[in-house]
Amino acid sequence: MNDKLAGLTQTQLDAHWMPYTGNRQFKRDPRIITAADGCYYTSADGRPIFDGLSGLWTCGAGHNRKDIAKAISQQLAKLDYAPAFQFGHPSSFALAERITQLMPEGLNRVFFTNSGSDAVETSLKIARAYWRKKGLASKTKLIGRSKGYHGVNFGGVSVGGIGANRAIFGPALSTSHLPHTLLSENRFSRGQPECGAHLAEALLDIIDLHDASNIAAVIIEPMAGSAGVLPPPEGYLQRLRDICEQHQILLIFDEVITAFGRLGSATGAEIFGVVPDILNTAKQLTNGVIPMGAVVVQQEIYESFLQQGGPDYQLELPHGYTYSAHPVACAAALATLDILERDNLFKRSAELAYILEDYIHQLRNLPLIYDIRNCGLAAALTIESAPGEPLLRPFLIALKMWDKGFYIRYSGNTLQLGVPFISRSEEIDGLINALAESILEVANGQ
Repeated sequence: MNDKLAGLTQTQLDAHWMPYTGNRQFKRDPRIITAADGCYYTSADGRPIFDGLSGLWTCGAGHNRKDIAKAISQQLAKLDYAPAFQFGHPSSFALAERITQLMPEGLNRVFFTNSGSDAVETSLKIARAYWRKKGLASKTKLIGRSKGYHGVNFGGVSVGGIGANRAIFGPALSTSHLPHTLLSENRFSRGQPECGAHLAEALLDIIDLHDASNIAAVIIEPMAGSAGVLPPPEGYLQRLRDICEQHQILLIFDEVITAFGRLGSATGAEIFGVVPDILNTAKQLTNGVIPMGAVVVQQEIYESFLQQGGPDYQLELPHGYTYSAHPVACAAALATLDILERDNLFKRSAELAYILEDYIHQLRNLPLIYDIRNCGLAAALTIESAPGEPLLRPFLIALKMWDKGFYIRYSGNTLQLGVPFISRSEEIDGLINALAESILEVANGQ
């Protein structure tokens, strides 16, 4: 007999305060995952569930990859942990070099973190400290963007631009925000929208208000993911890059979602032809198997810390984590990068992106659909709000999808898709057909 609770007691369920979850509803109707392989999860009641978001944008190479498991096992048997402060181990240096080989030219120094949120905090601290090292200590202000998501730590929430992630916690750091690029005239665009490059000019208004002498960095996602797959308008990123260069402001790309294959290449910077000063990664770096993030910086930034570091035995950057460059995480990352390269998964992702684009835009004329967007192997739908409950319909549609054997993400008024790079076209077809059925059922009150 299938057990929807996987043998868990209600007391056990109640003990876990779940992240980003409606705990009250979940504890009444749990959705428990017990196994995973390839593009599929297995639910506690034994059903295969197609993974329509690659975990949380993390498992593009598919689940339960034997090469990653083997690398982790071998590393555990040899070196389970090593201190990250003042000592090192071989795989962290090998991984750092491997990452730089996948970065745009000039991004060649890697600082390891535990997650995307930690990568954001690290990049913000490096940006502010860099200007102090350059003798420009007044350059402290940080600029994010409306609808931007930069993790859940205090700095990331401050530069983030999703109101629901900020309001409950009270005042954050003093930051400014660029306007988002989600324009009504771009509804149902395929890939990068045509309109919106002019929105980068808002950075000039912020500079006029605060003066560039007080601004340290601008941080944005090349493609905003958590707000519902917002591709950059054509020319937008290039204009931001130009303004930052003209006014001595660092440009940080938060590529926690977009790095290592989601857009069909190693980075969004490569796809969009814009090289930032600092680039954040995580998620796909280890295929989601073990938490790990990384911040990649231009060599000049790194050298500035060394040149102003005092005697060579002193710390140049007083920052780091107990688990920075954890040996097991490094092993998982090296194995993941091997798989991505060996199986040509960047290319496979780029090929599937066209299929996903064609299928997802077939939903355009369904009821409740306000907008459809896609970028690389990612897509999202904006759902028209139910009266007085703007978050209800995406939730109901996602639950129906779960019942049909598909996992997708619902967030705010959007539904988000990010299928694994190893998906087959017929699996994407099945996902979109189930989504159409679920939308119609919710629209018809079923």
